[in-house]
Amino acid sequence: MSALSLPAKPGGTWRGPVIASAILIATIVMCLPGIGIGVDLGAIARNWQNGADKIVKLLQPDWGFFPRTIPPLIETLQMAIIATAIGSAISLPLSFLAARNTAPHAVARAVVRAILNVVRAVPDLLYAAILVAMVGVGALPGILALVLFNVGILVKLVSEAIDTNAVGPLEAGRAVGATQAQINRTLALPDAWPAFANQALYVFELNVRASTVLGLVGAGGLGLLIDAVRTFYRYDQLSLIILEILIIVIALDAVSSAIRRRLV
Repeated sequence: MSALSLPAKPGGTWRGPVIASAILIATIVMCLPGIGIGVDLGAIARNWQNGADKIVKLLQPDWGFFPRTIPPLIETLQMAIIATAIGSAISLPLSFLAARNTAPHAVARAVVRAILNVVRAVPDLLYAAILVAMVGVGALPGILALVLFNVGILVKLVSEAIDTNAVGPLEAGRAVGATQAQINRTLALPDAWPAFANQALYVFELNVRASTVLGLVGAGGLGLLIDAVRTFYRYDQLSLIILEILIIVIALDAVSSAIRRRLV
């Protein structure tokens, strides 16, 4: 009777602890003064009282300020909806031009991707600041900044999703002599549609959050109101605005999840 032979231990079990140790060491080194950014944990102990006072004030919302928040709140939602619609409409054809499966011309594809890399490299807050200087304070610079922000994100995510789709139907279309535009419209678009709708909903949620920040530089929406109450240290009014944003984000997340379950 032969001895029972045990299977060999799976290889590569050392990788997880080694990678975790490397990340931990790199994090510690980056926190050191001189070498890294010099994190001063003592500052938290010295200044915690200042932060605690503000937190206490934030826990006492000024409910009487609610009517003042309605118009900018509606403007924020309008900015997010308009920017999502325009950004999505621009992003869909650009996604096909940036994907390997639907844009066989390598040079054209590289040019599109390079332009979009530049668009993504600029912070949306900087876009808003420049556009406010160009077209003035209000919702328009905020919408334009969000459109640029949306195009940069949507094209990258959707084109990467298109690249993972099956190429068989596309090659079959080329074999029968269809043009690239016909292939993209009739064969690639149905496969790309769920990913596009999913990412557009995600970008819409981001737009609601981002539009509140863009207002800090004059780009309309709740951000303008946040900047005003912050200037006068009205943390009770600021907490009410934050609470409203939180409720909207939760509601949008629930609606988006329900729509995604139907589309994807």
